[in-house]
Amino acid sequence: MDSLGVIHGRFQMLHKGHMEYLLAGKQRCEHLIIGIANPDASLTKYSKANPHRSESAANPLTYFERYQMIQGALKEYGINQESFDIVPFPINYPELLFNYVPLNARYYISIYDDWGEEKKKTLESLGCDVEVMWRRTPEERFTSGTEVRKRIASHQPWEDLVPEYVHEYTIEHGIDIRIYEMANQRLEKINIRG
Repeated sequence: MDSLGVIHGRFQMLHKGHMEYLLAGKQRCEHLIIGIANPDASLTKYSKANPHRSESAANPLTYFERYQMIQGALKEYGINQESFDIVPFPINYPELLFNYVPLNARYYISIYDDWGEEKKKTLESLGCDVEVMWRRTPEERFTSGTEVRKRIASHQPWEDLVPEYVHEYTIEHGIDIRIYEMANQRLEKINIRG
């Protein structure tokens, strides 16, 4: 077991697939550092390997909201709060990463596509010790944040895709309404251009 591990994601809706990933990382180390990518708009950048990840509609939650969702969901799953930390993780600006995370940790990732491969290369180029926990096709994913947001925006059931804490937090803080409104604004812009 590693003493220190680092895992990261946008978590732009924390879903049960993310929980599999987080829990698998936690099983591999005594203390897990969870990095939140795209922590704010100034640290969000376009990538050809995953072009939609920089769009505002793909980033409706604040850093703080994602922080609270991760913290609450891990508690719901029985993970001791003393055994993890949550920090910003500006993967799009690799030169900034070591302001938030240590180099002397094992970096756990999962790969589903070209974006996963790009992140692996980026971390390795920085000298990080990277462990690929699994490689899967997009079809083998449990779900995605895109799917959760799409269901929310179209008023389809989505609570089965997320931890109970995340569902309750989303409703309580009106995040579902925000996602719906952002999706509609995006459609209006597309229709105006079209």
